Amino acid sequence: MQIEQTDAVWLDAHHEFSIAELVQCSGLSEAELRELVDYGALAPNNPQGAEWTFSGDIVVTVQAAGRLRADLELDPQALALALTFIKRIRELEAQIGDLRARLPRRFP
Repeated sequence: MQIEQTDAVWLDAHHEFSIAELVQCSGLSEAELRELVDYGALAPNNPQGAEWTFSGDIVVTVQAAGRLRADLELDPQALALALTFIKRIRELEAQIGDLRARLPRRFP
């Protein structure tokens, strides 16, 4: 499966992507992606396997990583830190949304 940044792709968390496919859709090198795995910013489905595969939901993350690296000229370590912060922010936003949904509605 070839993915270009201009193509629309239906992302399915059950679909697995190879590291080569992530290189194509992110603009990052294989070495950079491997460093992001080493730093814990990306998690392969099979970390002990000979060939890593990744779930479909990671495509958005690696595309963002490619843009951050290009726009801000971040090295892999700084990129891993930025991705960790972004992930945490998304988690906190989801928690806030859940808490707001539990609040009683006030009608004027």
